[in-house]
Amino acid sequence: MEIFFGIYFFIFGLLIGSFLNVVILRLPNKVNMVTKRSACPKCGGQLKWYHNIPLLSFIFLKGKCAFCGTRISWRYPLIELFTGLVAYWLMPNELSTMALANSFFYFSIACIFICHFMIDLDHHLLLDSLNLYLLAILLSYVIFYYNWPFWVLGGVIGFGAPLLVTWIFYKLRGQVGLGGGDIKLYGILGLYFGPTGIMFTIFLSCLVGAVVGLVLIGLDKMTKDKPMAFGPSILLVAAFQIFFPQYASIIQSWLF
Repeated sequence: MEIFFGIYFFIFGLLIGSFLNVVILRLPNKVNMVTKRSACPKCGGQLKWYHNIPLLSFIFLKGKCAFCGTRISWRYPLIELFTGLVAYWLMPNELSTMALANSFFYFSIACIFICHFMIDLDHHLLLDSLNLYLLAILLSYVIFYYNWPFWVLGGVIGFGAPLLVTWIFYKLRGQVGLGGGDIKLYGILGLYFGPTGIMFTIFLSCLVGAVVGLVLIGLDKMTKDKPMAFGPSILLVAAFQIFFPQYASIIQSWLF
């Protein structure tokens, strides 16, 4: 029975991953995600249903468009596979209402993080629509499970501290340090992590961002004047705190 449910959740994750690819491609470009049919970006050929089977279509088509033979990016099947594995990993241990709700809660967060991560890499944007969805999920959780001073103070620190630093940086340098999407994301995560947790998020994500930036500069992949997508650093640290809390709490105890 466990094997059956594992396969079911994995396939479910593959299907959701296919949808996430649509979100990542269309949402920042303001393209309708419901009524507009999928098409090859090169030749415009409209894809058939059997061209959109997660993983299998990419394999059967040998990674090429069925109409013009243009290479299909590996990121599409990789996102589908990754989402399928996440769904399997977050599969509930029992088929109870509470277990299913808990699984859906964490899987929804993972899906938002995947979309945020890829869109920010492509466009340097953390979209308000995804932040609002994340806000709705986390707020519905913290209201029931946390005392209000914990999540209110966490949200205030998460939003206020980066905003203040960005304002000071702008006054001193005349440049915007963090984008509005980054600040909003910090504020939303602060609701869930609380005051100490969000300070850990801010500190560690800045450290990760600095290290990644130095490595990219060292590899000549980025210059000092070129802005770097900072959202992935926030999302990686936040994912570490949410999905591996036992390890995050150990590191957090060393710092705070």
